[in-house]
Amino acid sequence: MKDTSIFLDHAAATPLDPKVLQAMQPYLTDLFYNPSAPYAPAISVRHEYEAAKAMIAHTLGGKPDELIMTAGATESINLAFHAVSGHVVASNIEHHAVLRAAERCSHTLVAADERGMVSPEVVQAAITEETQLVSIALANNELGTIQPLRDIAAIVRQERARRIANGEATPIYLHSDASQGVGQVDISVARLGVDMLTLNAAKAYGPKQVGLLWASTLVKLTPQIVGGGQERGLRSGTENVAGTIGFAKALELAATHRKHEVERLGELRDRLQRHLIDAFPQAVVSGHQKHRLAGHLHISFPNIDAERVLFALESRGVLVATGSACAANKGTRSHVLDAIGLVPEIADGSLRLTLGHLNDQESIERAALIITEEVQREYDRMAG
Repeated sequence: MKDTSIFLDHAAATPLDPKVLQAMQPYLTDLFYNPSAPYAPAISVRHEYEAAKAMIAHTLGGKPDELIMTAGATESINLAFHAVSGHVVASNIEHHAVLRAAERCSHTLVAADERGMVSPEVVQAAITEETQLVSIALANNELGTIQPLRDIAAIVRQERARRIANGEATPIYLHSDASQGVGQVDISVARLGVDMLTLNAAKAYGPKQVGLLWASTLVKLTPQIVGGGQERGLRSGTENVAGTIGFAKALELAATHRKHEVERLGELRDRLQRHLIDAFPQAVVSGHQKHRLAGHLHISFPNIDAERVLFALESRGVLVATGSACAANKGTRSHVLDAIGLVPEIADGSLRLTLGHLNDQESIERAALIITEEVQREYDRMAG
C-alpha cells in the first residue's frame, strides 16, 4: 500500500533515490565479490569501487586518496578528532557526535548567537597556542543556519601561517560536519577552505550507514579501527562497495540538481512559513533568516506542548520533528535551543519542519492546513 503521509523530517532521514538504488543493485546481488580478492571478478569490482571514490572526490574537489569511507558521519567525526591530542574549539550547537568527541579532549565551546550563527571573531578568540582542531558544522541540523565557514577557515590558515613563521610545531586543522545541506549548499573543500570534511549518504538520498571523511594530505590521521588495512590502513574492514557506489550517485545527483532544488525548496518553505505565521502571529521562527538551508523551517508556538502536537500530526499523516532526532530520543530539551537562548515556554513549543524530495506544493498546502488545525486545537485545549 502506498504511503500517503506528508514527510517533513528530511533532516533526520531521506529516502533512497531510485537512481541510487539502481546504481547499487548489481553490487548487492551478482557483483558481490570482496574487492580484496585476487580473481578477475573481484578485481573488476575493486576498479569500480575506486572509480566511485574518484567520482566522490571530483564532486568535493579533492583527490581519491584523500577519502576514507566509513559507516556514517559519527564514525567520520570520531576519526577526524582522533587526529589530534591537543585543544579543540567547537560551537555549542554542534551535533552530539562532535560535542561528545570534543569532550574527550581539552576543549572550548564557543557560543552561537540567537540566530544560531557562529561568529568568526568568537572562534578566533577561543584559539590558543595549544589548539589543534576547530570543528564547526557547515549548517546546523536543527535551525538550518549556514555558518561563515570560509571566514573561519581564513582564521585557521592565518594561525597556521603564524605558527610556521615562528617555528612552532603544533598543527591546527579545520574540520566541518557537512552532513546537513548536501544538495542545498556548496561542498567544495577548496572553496570552503577546510582541512577535513564529514559527509553522510543517508542525508543525501543515499544509503544509510555510509559516510566519509575527506582529509587533506596536511592532516596526519591515525586509525581507530584496525584489521586488514583497507582505506590506506585508516579504516579496516571489507569495503562497502554497493554503499560507496550509491553514495557517489547520490552526490552526482545532488550536484546536478542543486540550483533548481534550492529554488524549489525555498519557495515551498517560505509558503509554509507564511501560512503558519499568518495563522499564529505569535509564533517564533528561529535560525538565520537569510543564511539558512532552503528546506529548513524551525518554528515555535509559545506555551504549547510540541510533543502533543507531534503525535496529533502523526495521527493525521504529517510527520515532523520537535528538534534533532537524537535529542528527541533522549526526551530532553534540545541543547541547540538552550544555546540560542530560547526560553522554555517557546522552546517546548517548537517544531522542526524540513522539506525535501517528497514534498511539493500540494503536500505543503495540506501540511500547513493540518498543522494550523492541530496547533489551534492545542491552544483551545489549554484555554479550557
